[in-house]
Amino acid sequence: MRFLLDYEQREFARSLDAMLAAADTPSVVRAWGAGDHGPGLALWSRLAEAGVFALAVPEAYEGMGPLPVELALSFRELGRYAVPGPVVETVAASVLLGVVGGPAAKEWLPRLACGTAAATLRLDGPGPYALDADVADAVFTVRGEELWLASGPGAFSASADPARRLFSPDDGGTLLARGARVAEGAKVAADWAAFATAAQVLGVGEALLRSTVEYVKQRTQFGAAIGSFQAVKHRLADTLTGLEFARPLVYGAAVSLAEGTARAGADVAAAKLAAGEAAYAAARTALQLHGAVGYTEELDLALWLRKARPLRDAWGAPGVCRGRVLAG
Repeated sequence: MRFLLDYEQREFARSLDAMLAAADTPSVVRAWGAGDHGPGLALWSRLAEAGVFALAVPEAYEGMGPLPVELALSFRELGRYAVPGPVVETVAASVLLGVVGGPAAKEWLPRLACGTAAATLRLDGPGPYALDADVADAVFTVRGEELWLASGPGAFSASADPARRLFSPDDGGTLLARGARVAEGAKVAADWAAFATAAQVLGVGEALLRSTVEYVKQRTQFGAAIGSFQAVKHRLADTLTGLEFARPLVYGAAVSLAEGTARAGADVAAAKLAAGEAAYAAARTALQLHGAVGYTEELDLALWLRKARPLRDAWGAPGVCRGRVLAG
């Protein structure tokens, strides 16, 4: 199969790139990590106006989706610019509510689509935490066949990435739905969360590689740019190869989700595994080739370095993804 993005999809990606390039996202990320959510929420509104969150919401609930290819394009850009917030979790919650339907979907999906509300989500399998539950308008939790709206964010836990604020929502709250559709929706939502994270971490890896390439052109040693050294070229080439191999897997997973194939879950796991490992390798390369300056918090590079490992493990650690791929 020969897969190419069409004109509208390419223009959509370019428009997001232009908008985020002008948004000074490093300042937004630092403010978010310090607990100042204002700049991040302003950016959230602009992303919603661009249609990013409507891509996962069914048309019946005032959305445009599900459109997984466009979602992959969006989240790759979000990763490239290190956009903070529960963006993945809002998409996953939208997918979950779309499957469950009922009053909860009617109440929340139009708000999630237009960006007037943000959501976070905790499922039984992927982990005990809900990202950025302190800023989300809705904290959804699934326990077995029950969907709950948590009464509060719960206890805070520190993350390797200060801009990824983890919370353990308390049990209880408001019961929104019960039954087999909740369990089915949770499974589908987990796949979409892994898929969106794969696209996001791919963007993080690409940003790290781009920054490193620019740096090795400028840093000199023995009277020459270190980028001219053979060992440096090989390291960068290996990093690029990993990212280039991951990209078609991400778009392939998007096609599988769009078509609803039986192997969609395995394809998503393969994409998540490849993108996560490639981005983590890009982070190690960036840190090594930047030398001692790479360890400094003042350098914007740190914002991406601290995302690569958590995103690699979020919504499906490498071992879990390998098991899903092997299981088919």
